[in-house]
Amino acid sequence: MVQTIVFLLFGLALVTLASDWLVDGSSAVARRAGMSEFVIGMTIVGIGTSMPELVSSMFSAIEGRGDLAIGNITGSNICNVLLILGVSGVLSPLAYSRNNIRVDVPICIAVTALVSLMIYRWNPFGQPTGMSRIDGIILLLGFILFMTYSIRNGKKEGAPAESGDSKEMKLWKAIVLCILGIGGLVVGGKLFVDNTVALAQALGVSDGFIAVTLMALGTSVPELATCVVAVLKKKNDLALGNIIGSNISNILLILGTCATITPLKVSSLTSVDMGIFMLSPVVLITAAWFFRRRVLDRADASLYLLLYAGYVYWLVINI
Repeated sequence: MVQTIVFLLFGLALVTLASDWLVDGSSAVARRAGMSEFVIGMTIVGIGTSMPELVSSMFSAIEGRGDLAIGNITGSNICNVLLILGVSGVLSPLAYSRNNIRVDVPICIAVTALVSLMIYRWNPFGQPTGMSRIDGIILLLGFILFMTYSIRNGKKEGAPAESGDSKEMKLWKAIVLCILGIGGLVVGGKLFVDNTVALAQALGVSDGFIAVTLMALGTSVPELATCVVAVLKKKNDLALGNIIGSNISNILLILGTCATITPLKVSSLTSVDMGIFMLSPVVLITAAWFFRRRVLDRADASLYLLLYAGYVYWLVINI
């Protein structure tokens, strides 16, 4: 038990350090490539911080534990929006661009709706049952289209101007930091997940509960660490892009890969879990849609945290 806790804490420390490297390196790459930090957050950082979800979900899928594979992604996406953006927004308000409201978040909502229909086997009035290989291939094709669009759009937007006193990081150093950051996130996230799940299994709770709570929290540690570091470094676009990109990558890349490898079956995820999963990307821009505000302020962020706390409370009392 002591060894498990030590490895868990070591994984958390490694993830925190690696996130700092990834933020610094990816920001430098963004400037060098002439792309906006938001787009780098959606692509390089978003995919990089999703690596723990990819590793854990693939292992779960191969072992025939569809509840863990799908529950990990649904729980992670809920955690990304309600918990991580909630914490980030409390630290510093996050501004939305016109493109975020018109394109980026609607894409996130659309892919969430698509995969939800797949999990329900295209019957929204039924129960979540799983995904087929055809579903996985469709999601992977969607990921290719999403990446192509994001990279082209990023080059059109261009990188924001830097202040004259900022030092330009050498390209090789920025690339090394990105690689070390992603590698550290994968290794640290895997350590955190494995030992968190080990503790949970010792308590005798179900795969579905483990997936949408402890496993989802564990695999979302990279996103949390990266967003907090980005906000503290005044790189709010990177934080927002990280969450939107991570949620889209979790669905299109990770669930697409897992379902392509082997069909995923679900038995212990509930309609409440899926309902919160489908609602989470919508709340990203409710203020923009209904109140014409293009900012995630501290009041909105606090509401996200309350919603997440309520969801976790519901999970706990229904173990």
